[in-house]
Amino acid sequence: MWDYPRPPRLEPVRAQVRVALAGHTVADTTAAYRVLETSHPPAYYLPLEDCLAELLEPAPGSSFCEWKGAARYETVRVDGAVAERAAWHYPTPTPGFEAIADHRSFYPALVDCTVDGAAVTPQPGGFYGGWITADVVGPFKGEPGTSWW
Repeated sequence: MWDYPRPPRLEPVRAQVRVALAGHTVADTTAAYRVLETSHPPAYYLPLEDCLAELLEPAPGSSFCEWKGAARYETVRVDGAVAERAAWHYPTPTPGFEAIADHRSFYPALVDCTVDGAAVTPQPGGFYGGWITADVVGPFKGEPGTSWW
């Protein structure tokens, strides 16, 4: 991932990407996108049409990405299980990232995520939502001592 570009690149992913909470599928697609950015594991974005939108509810707060624009958050609820602010999206992404409008990404620290059946490890640090898979090698932004990268 140290050869990932800056500014980041958006690329389609045809692998099966799944998100679950408490054993219940929240999203499942073979039409995801991932964002590749230097020092970060990729973040995967799943089309809203492949998510169970009724399990997502608006959550307070927002954030701003210099590359993708203003993000909104959502809480995932299923059968009594709750993952607060576990999903985010860019309602009006900046030029170059328009393809992820109407897509959701999820924090793998808060929900279970897989890519082609392999479990995802969350990016360290709590703030970033990168998905670490076997083919992604660190160190990663978010680990101790990386605040100023």
